[in-house]
Amino acid sequence: MQWEADEKEVKAAGGELLPDGRRGLRIHGWEIESTNRSCLTSLNLQSWEEKLETSHLPEMIFGDSTLVLKHISSGTKIHFNAFDALVGWKNDPLPPVEVPAAAQWKFRSKPFEQIILDYDYTFTTPYSGSETVETSGGVDSEGNNRYKWEDCEEQINVAALTSKEPILFYDEVVLYEDELADNGVSLLTVKVRVMPSYWFLLLRFWLRVDGVLMRLRDTRVVCNFSENTKPVILRDVSWREATFKALASKGYPSDSASYNDPNVISQRLPVVLHKTQKLKVPDSL
Repeated sequence: MQWEADEKEVKAAGGELLPDGRRGLRIHGWEIESTNRSCLTSLNLQSWEEKLETSHLPEMIFGDSTLVLKHISSGTKIHFNAFDALVGWKNDPLPPVEVPAAAQWKFRSKPFEQIILDYDYTFTTPYSGSETVETSGGVDSEGNNRYKWEDCEEQINVAALTSKEPILFYDEVVLYEDELADNGVSLLTVKVRVMPSYWFLLLRFWLRVDGVLMRLRDTRVVCNFSENTKPVILRDVSWREATFKALASKGYPSDSASYNDPNVISQRLPVVLHKTQKLKVPDSL
């Protein structure tokens, strides 16, 4: 069921909904918009295979679905899309994960053929989002190099994110999904929430290869609204993973049915990477 914004609450917070049926709003110098579209057609899929130089892509790619957060005066745009995420997968390949016996047929071209995997069929991506700078003349490639995420000690204030403010806008965008021949799930989604005092998003890659491995890669991004200072965007990147065997050795269940919800089991997965970064946005170009 699609979440519907309350126009009165949006206006009371100093914002306005986007016109012409677009999903999103403008508030405190930001324009935030989500787009949910259907899967790529076979023709578009072929084009993606050519651009990515691969014949291996997820079963369901929502190539025209996006989340865009644009700082209007500076043209700074943070956005999330499937193509850039798959570029990350292609450019940062991981060793192929063990294939569950029940899913081996998917990777054979002939019956009883030996399986030789030379790609990461889980579509694990290091993607944390895309950044561009838009000017009146179009996209400023130099601007893309001018704005860089910097490692920092600051942390996202999780307690502040639970404050009882009204939700002005919320949406979830699925970027791609693969059911691994009914033996797990590979899923990339991004959720956004806009409150009167900040916007917050969660980009999540969730992988479960039944009986073999679970992998969770979360990117949380938050920006507090301020009229007096330049926007500072905080980004928290956390990668977790564990094998079913390792979890079972700690007394956790070994059946896949116990691991359908990454929110529930995330704390059981050891952290393999964690970093916090910030991006300072100028008032204007």
